[in-house]
Amino acid sequence: MVAQKRGVPSNRVWSKVGYSRAVRVGNLVEIAGCSASGPDGQILYPGDMYMQSKEIIKIIVTALAELGGKPEDIIRTRVFLTDISQWEAAGRAHGEAFAHMDVPPASAFYGVNELLHPDMLIEVEAMAIIGNEL
Repeated sequence: MVAQKRGVPSNRVWSKVGYSRAVRVGNLVEIAGCSASGPDGQILYPGDMYMQSKEIIKIIVTALAELGGKPEDIIRTRVFLTDISQWEAAGRAHGEAFAHMDVPPASAFYGVNELLHPDMLIEVEAMAIIGNEL
């Protein structure tokens, strides 16, 4: 039996390259790199790492919910920062979203040279397993 695949469209100008915001196969959900941008490509909160981080987490949680998941299902995040010295601002938003959980997601923060738009300070990927019971 082949697992069914469901997706959430990105609804961003960059979707022309052929990607989904999130894809669910069975109980596994992969969420593509998310930025603080509107559907028209306008970057939200330019220059504000904390607010971009909060917006991204909201986008991730919304996409996950569309596929039947909740924030507690997230098991991994990858955070890409154009200025690694601002990791604490991004980390504060990440902690507000996940630190209260019994088991917060595994995570890593990476410094990168640039993202798709010069006003993008951060991009975050996530992975979730929905309904996982030990």
